[in-house]
Amino acid sequence: MHTNKTLVLFAHGKESGPWGSKIKHLAAIAERHGCKVLSPDYSDLIDADARVSRLLSMELLPHGRLVLVGSSMGGYVSTVASQSLKPAGLFLMAPAFYIPGYAEQSPVSGAIFTSVVFGWQDEVIPVEHGIRFAQQQRAELHVLDGDHRLNSVLPEVGILFDQFLTTVLSARQQA
Repeated sequence: MHTNKTLVLFAHGKESGPWGSKIKHLAAIAERHGCKVLSPDYSDLIDADARVSRLLSMELLPHGRLVLVGSSMGGYVSTVASQSLKPAGLFLMAPAFYIPGYAEQSPVSGAIFTSVVFGWQDEVIPVEHGIRFAQQQRAELHVLDGDHRLNSVLPEVGILFDQFLTTVLSARQQA
């Protein structure tokens, strides 16, 4: 059964879960846009590339358009998976890029629209990693006065996500 609904697929970070505060906040925004949301649990897998494999082997809900959203390790997972899934949008929060041991050291977005949000005080992933990726991908970049978790700037992240979804959803569907 085909549907024209957009599916927003979340990928949580290494030490968080599928329905943490960021994902709950952003899922509510996606639902207000009429999107379906899915947030798989990867907490049993500590390896980022095993999480990518799980995402790529998942049977997704029927959808007309796909948006991937990832935080920290989930940003890496979403970006690497985007190369195969070719989503309309890729929204990344403090993505874990250029991390020793990760298989993909030069991540490339497979999305039509890519947006990166980072915190200036990120104590886990250097903000320079986000700037480097955004520059290489010519992606939208927002750096806020927050830390790695971005919880202190969650309202601002929500506004950015809302604007991002508006852009993605108003674009003509790619063939």
